[in-house]
Amino acid sequence: MVGGGRGAFIGSVHRIAAELDGQAQIVAGAMSSHPEIARESAAAWFLERTYTSYADMASSEAADREGIDFVIIATPNDLHYPVARAFLSAGIHVVCDKPLALTLAEGEELVRLVEAGPTLFALTHNYTGYPAVRQARDMVRAGQLGEIRKVMVEYTQDWLMEPLESRGNKQAAWRTDPARAGLSGCVGDIGTHAQNLLEFVTGGQIEALCADLSCVVAGRRLDDDASILLRLRGGAKGTLICSQVACGEENRLSIRVYGSQAGLEWHQQDPSTLIYKRAGSPWERLRTGQSYLRPSAKAVTRMPAGHPEGYLEAFANIYRGFIEDVRRVGLGQAPVRDYPGVQEGLRGLRFIAQAVASSRAGSVWLNL
Repeated sequence: MVGGGRGAFIGSVHRIAAELDGQAQIVAGAMSSHPEIARESAAAWFLERTYTSYADMASSEAADREGIDFVIIATPNDLHYPVARAFLSAGIHVVCDKPLALTLAEGEELVRLVEAGPTLFALTHNYTGYPAVRQARDMVRAGQLGEIRKVMVEYTQDWLMEPLESRGNKQAAWRTDPARAGLSGCVGDIGTHAQNLLEFVTGGQIEALCADLSCVVAGRRLDDDASILLRLRGGAKGTLICSQVACGEENRLSIRVYGSQAGLEWHQQDPSTLIYKRAGSPWERLRTGQSYLRPSAKAVTRMPAGHPEGYLEAFANIYRGFIEDVRRVGLGQAPVRDYPGVQEGLRGLRFIAQAVASSRAGSVWLNL
């Protein structure tokens, strides 16, 4: 792992997810740019090898026959590109937090590196790992909703409704800093999760958008709230709402898809339920763990029906698919790639750039 050291929430999430199925173990890390924190973090995790430089880690692990199979990048956004580039260039597979990079140019370079070589790349849009989300995707693709007409996706939180960046909150400080977070705050952080979920479930790409981004908290340099109108290829229309100043909300990620024959509704805070709304019929509550679900949903269900499973298990499903591909490639087989990768990452960077550009131009329509 690179990053994810002491005080970082996401590092422990990655570790649990990567190790949940007993198919991988984190053995090496450059967990902080501060040598003391890097050593302390590695010691707390009982890692075999610790580094204070990700460049040293990449070269050393690549030269070691018993070196790592893949690296996890759990750093602030500004380091995603240089760290990924170092490990890809060393021939080491990569799992990276989103966004893919800080800029479109960096993202395009990573796409070229991945597509030119044998290395695998996974981007942790972990919400695509939920069984109910896989079920929704398959129902849409099977035509059970008919022609898709309307999609509404929302991701709202309240953790930045106060100026935490000026009160010593490390997470808030870098996420509201353009030099470390990139062009956007809220849209880059959670809006891209909503965008990726919409495209994953519907199988249709966003064709154009009209965005209104706001900095609600005075003095904040990046957006903390956004309302975006969408046009999808094929003619469907949509809305995407994301906010980190929505008082009382925790991680309210939800999607509603409406077709000519039926609709679907899913909420991450009730992740085991998918609501199916056929025209002229009572709503159906499809539940994970049940025999009537499609094979792709069953394949990522870990618990018997009625037993709670959620965020960590969905995250682990991304890792399980990626690790299976690492094994396939090691055996000379073709990867399956049923997880988000560099192309989804590039889509996210374009979405961020166009949302920011649209808002700055007075909320005009721009093609994606």
